Amino acid sequence: MISVIIPTLNAERTLPRCFDSLIAAAVRGVVKEVIIADSGSSDATLAIADAAGARALAAGKGRSAGLIAGAAVARSDWLLFLHPETALEQGWDNEVESFLTQAMPERPEAAVFRFALEEFGANARRAEAKAALRGWLLALPYGDQGLLIPKRLYTRLGGYRALEKMEDADLVRRIGRRRLVKLRARAINQMGRRHGTWRGLWLSLLHALHIPSRVVARL
Repeated sequence: MISVIIPTLNAERTLPRCFDSLIAAAVRGVVKEVIIADSGSSDATLAIADAAGARALAAGKGRSAGLIAGAAVARSDWLLFLHPETALEQGWDNEVESFLTQAMPERPEAAVFRFALEEFGANARRAEAKAALRGWLLALPYGDQGLLIPKRLYTRLGGYRALEKMEDADLVRRIGRRRLVKLRARAINQMGRRHGTWRGLWLSLLHALHIPSRVVARL
């Protein structure tokens, strides 16, 4: 059913956790292949991918290059884009299977997971609240929430663009609020980078106002 595409660069520390969250779905046949699009890792990322049975390929520099390269070779009708630091919570595949079963070819929709952080404490909960606010107001979820999209819709929209930053927001904006479903299952991330900052919300607002993506990326 699904090709999972994970862009990587020196992700040996986070990738096993991401892989672990895909095992049950692979056993059940929901996930048909996992593609690692690597931008030149110098650590054990590729060895970990090989041990897990994932398909690895060389991609250009930057996350968008990995996403583009992975989508180009994916063989399934559905694409699931994940960051290596993201792990989907147990049972996510049941909800996704139900979503796929109810999908209507004449009205294709994409889906994202609910953003969550694995850390405890007030900072993590505030970041989750800001992410939820961004999604509700602007319909611009983070790339950390994963993106599940029919391959034909991805192709019709032109896929990811070769942007230095905010390639996820650029594609989601083209998908549009009406074609984006918010799943109940969580995408659980680590607090390694700054999530849910007010600066991020401001840049997301510029995206929502249709300021060109390349301008927003430079800002």
